[in-house]
Amino acid sequence: MARTFKRRSGLEAISEINVTPLIDLAFALLIIFMITAPLLQQSIDIDLPKESVRKQSDAPVATQEVSIDAQGHYYWGDQAVSFQEIDDFLGLMAMDANPPVIRVRGDSNLPYQSVIDLVDLVKKHKLAKMSLETRGK
Repeated sequence: MARTFKRRSGLEAISEINVTPLIDLAFALLIIFMITAPLLQQSIDIDLPKESVRKQSDAPVATQEVSIDAQGHYYWGDQAVSFQEIDDFLGLMAMDANPPVIRVRGDSNLPYQSVIDLVDLVKKHKLAKMSLETRGK
């Protein structure tokens, strides 16, 4: 049955609900949630150093996070570990055929040598995929 859009009189009320604003609202909320979801990452609270903003790659990769807080404590993911335990974990990863990217997160108030010691440890195990995490200016 074909629908006609002609109204009989100019004063007659339209009985259909206009769903266009509802769809616009749904898409706006979807975009907001897509943008904020990655920002809600639960991890160790670290004041990362700043860098100029750059384009991030969109390809998903396996990562493992190693963090150093302002007091110099080490974390493997969100688990507190010693420097020797990190050495052991990296040794196990080095045996993997396709090791994940090691994300090194160091507090900006740390001595530079603390982060370099961790980077040297990653290099010692010949893990070439490494990322030094920063925050944008």
